[in-house]
Amino acid sequence: MSHVSAPSADSPSDSPREPRDQAPQFVLPLVVRIERDAPPARTDALETAARAVLVLLGDDRAQGDGAWAEAVRNWEDARIRKVVRRARGAEWRRAGTLPGITVTGRSAEVRVFPPIPLDGWPKDLAKLQVSGTELDDPEPPAAADAAQPVLWLNPEVEMSAGKAMAQAGHGAQLAWWALSDADRTAWRDAGFPLTVRTADPADWSRLTTSGLPLVRDAGFTEIAPGLTVAVEGVDRVSSLPRVRRP
Repeated sequence: MSHVSAPSADSPSDSPREPRDQAPQFVLPLVVRIERDAPPARTDALETAARAVLVLLGDDRAQGDGAWAEAVRNWEDARIRKVVRRARGAEWRRAGTLPGITVTGRSAEVRVFPPIPLDGWPKDLAKLQVSGTELDDPEPPAAADAAQPVLWLNPEVEMSAGKAMAQAGHGAQLAWWALSDADRTAWRDAGFPLTVRTADPADWSRLTTSGLPLVRDAGFTEIAPGLTVAVEGVDRVSSLPRVRRP
């Protein structure tokens, strides 16, 4: 479980006692496809999960009077929770029949679903495993793309791939909240490019003391409470090239 904080008055804060804690709690489910013989690369899975969150937030069904809009509003009114589960074979195919959006990276596939009550998981998602999302990068990731927003992971915190995917999703959501409607549209039209990298330990202090949006984990699962992600370069989205569409 995590919550997110940002230098914005209307963002969730890290206070332990807030009205949002009394509100009905919702969770955003994400399912990553991990076939036994062809697991995705770790960094690609993190970036694909982050983009999946953005794709859902930018979807017409999640806005205004859309079919998912009320669920999204309820979710954002409470603590921002995301849970990543893994699936393969028939499990993945069953997950694909539920309302949601599948986002594909270079090697990763992640399906994101509209928020659900914390205790209201659909049967085909509830039985999927949370543990076991251990992924590796076959090669060291390239340097962060300076033209894109970068979600910097805390170099002092070790996380499973599933936990890191959820944290990257939180970071992407903070970036989304920080943008104007016009910049959100520009980012969406560009295909939501972003980079997820582990920060250099020598640079982490700068990232966390420069007024950037920060993700702060509550520490209920896997890791101790503290900062997990710093979001840099949100202002870059306005100059991103649009994706050519057929």
